[in-house]
Amino acid sequence: MDSKKHHPKDSEHGDHSKHVSEEHMAHAQHEGGEHEKHVKHEEMQQHADHSMHEKHAMEEEGHGEHGEHEEHAMHGEHEGHEGHHEMMVKDFKKRFIVSAILSVPVLFFSPTVQGAFQYNISFTGVEYMLLFFSSIIFFYGGIPFFKGLVDEFKKELPGMMTLVAIAITAAYAYSAAVVLIIPGKFFFWELVTLLDVMLLGHWLEMKSILGASKALESLVKLMPSTAHVVQPDGSIVEVEVASLKPGDKVLVRPGEKVPADGEVISGASSVNEAFLTGESVPVRKSEGDEVIAGSINGEGAITIEIKRTGKDTYLSQVIDLVKQAQATRSKTQDLANKAAFVLTLVAVIGGAITFGIWMSLGKGLAFALERMVTVIVIACPHALGLAVPLVVSVSTAISANNGLLIRNRTAFERGRNIDAIVFDKTGTLTKGEFGVTDIVTLDEMPEEELLSIAGALEINSEHPIAQGIVRTVQEKGITIPAVEEFKAIPGRGVQGRVDGKNIMVVSPGYLRDNGISIEDERIQTLQSQGKTTVFVLSDNRLVGAIALADIIRPESREAIAELKKMGIQTIMLTGDNRLVAKWVAEELGLDQFFAEVLPHEKSEVITKLQEEQGLIVAMVGDGVNDAPALVKADLGIAIGAGTDVAIESADVILVRDDPRDIVAIIKLARSTFRKMQENLAWATGYNTFALPLAAGILYNWGVVLTPAMGAVLMSLSTVIVAFNAKRLRLE
Repeated sequence: MDSKKHHPKDSEHGDHSKHVSEEHMAHAQHEGGEHEKHVKHEEMQQHADHSMHEKHAMEEEGHGEHGEHEEHAMHGEHEGHEGHHEMMVKDFKKRFIVSAILSVPVLFFSPTVQGAFQYNISFTGVEYMLLFFSSIIFFYGGIPFFKGLVDEFKKELPGMMTLVAIAITAAYAYSAAVVLIIPGKFFFWELVTLLDVMLLGHWLEMKSILGASKALESLVKLMPSTAHVVQPDGSIVEVEVASLKPGDKVLVRPGEKVPADGEVISGASSVNEAFLTGESVPVRKSEGDEVIAGSINGEGAITIEIKRTGKDTYLSQVIDLVKQAQATRSKTQDLANKAAFVLTLVAVIGGAITFGIWMSLGKGLAFALERMVTVIVIACPHALGLAVPLVVSVSTAISANNGLLIRNRTAFERGRNIDAIVFDKTGTLTKGEFGVTDIVTLDEMPEEELLSIAGALEINSEHPIAQGIVRTVQEKGITIPAVEEFKAIPGRGVQGRVDGKNIMVVSPGYLRDNGISIEDERIQTLQSQGKTTVFVLSDNRLVGAIALADIIRPESREAIAELKKMGIQTIMLTGDNRLVAKWVAEELGLDQFFAEVLPHEKSEVITKLQEEQGLIVAMVGDGVNDAPALVKADLGIAIGAGTDVAIESADVILVRDDPRDIVAIIKLARSTFRKMQENLAWATGYNTFALPLAAGILYNWGVVLTPAMGAVLMSLSTVIVAFNAKRLRLE
């Protein structure tokens, strides 16, 4: 766990015993919650058998196993998979081009086409020539569909490939029979144009699908291939990133990418981590700061000591999480799969019924067969099969690029229905560090002067209150004067001489012991809010008071306000005292708060909200003391994880300490579900409209779709679904 995660949890200043007990209880609770979390995350690990539609989609997207993400493996295997999918795209392109060229003579000499364009060119044996070219197109262009049919039948899940194979086989077999055996009307031109359009549609569709996964591919490409290792004698040797090991010292020059996770040991620079954490502003890095593999160094050269390499780096862990989340079955996908299977049956049965009806109406075998083929082609459920997997792929990659890491897909999808978000206080809504919140001056002493003399004394102390005051003084740019005769007053404060005056910064206890009364209502109000208040005396005269508290993050106000607009209740759960909790809740406008709650009691509060109030609850915490509550919540969100992406208790991990990212993840869950609904609505609505049209319901009005036109509409539907998935954005 990142060192920053070990701040005192929900404890008032100086209450070390509470902090220690909370730490111990958190560990105990974490152990107790492991089984439940294991069960919860088994949902995420259940890779149920995918339908052919999913398999086809995921293969095209390039989301197969990448293996372990050692740098060499990560690059080599990614290039292998990328090459494989590029090869598939090229294969469809080549089959389309060859088939389209061979289709020219078929179209030119087809009697139907000649009649449409009013020309007549014929010769003896023309029908055998048409059969010859159509046979080449049928077998060469149809290979991907026949292979798909075999795959689907092996999985006992007939789908799109089965329907296309049936359609082209029926068209080819009948036309060949007309040429060789039986009298009738062949339709070779319909067959070849159908195949041409199907191949073109697949080629364009696969390009769209591959485009939808570019975000994940870009993550892999972030890694540099070489690094500059500093040798013991000071010389620099360029090595392959794969050969780096923990402890190596690496020079990162301006503009270069950081080759592995490490710690800056010399130099200072601004580092761009936007593509890794979503932090748009370059982050200042100096000695002791962590840097992440793949981030881009700014204006200064820095030397880092390697801490993590290969599969242990933040980037590799993120890629693994993204792949895991993308492979996890969406519950919405189950509905889509059932609908796709039903649609396949509808296509076959509908095609047979269409054939039977037109035959009974005396329209002839050729016409009836053409209608049947069109129905089967236009009803292909490919768009339905891709509707959900593509959205899952895009949303997971988008979230990872913005520092929102999804560990449990099912829980993430529940995020769209969240009624209430429960926040831990310290380190989540607040910064987890003391800071000055209020300054009260007496006898008309300026605030800056009061802070100045207080800072002069407190700069000599390591007490958290003292550090809070000094930090505020420094942030305001106030000059700190020199102090003489400094000494501590045990248990009560500090004193010394500043500018010839005897200055004291003391606790309320000192005032009580010395009979100094406090009559100012402002000070009484601060104390009633549970803030830690210290008093400044000059020559034994009370000249002011300084109130300190755990500083509320400015981003928390924006996040709470936005959540309220979204209709979500905001609740705080803290181990801190009731007065402090009440002040924070009032400052942020929270709906409810629970104070003085021990770690093991936090999960009980979540249960109470779920069962007694019937709320769907998200819990936001730091993943340490909050582990049991994160597990119990419908959606557990660990915030401010930094480079630690292995927080077992969380469903979603937010890299940054920014509560606004909670709003982003809820919005993403909602927009992801909305995109799924849009895609499903389009896919099902399209088929509802297209099937009767393909069957010839408008024949009496002169509207008849050819198989090729059916293929155009089917392919267009699939491309629209892919394009719509790509339009998903983090709002």
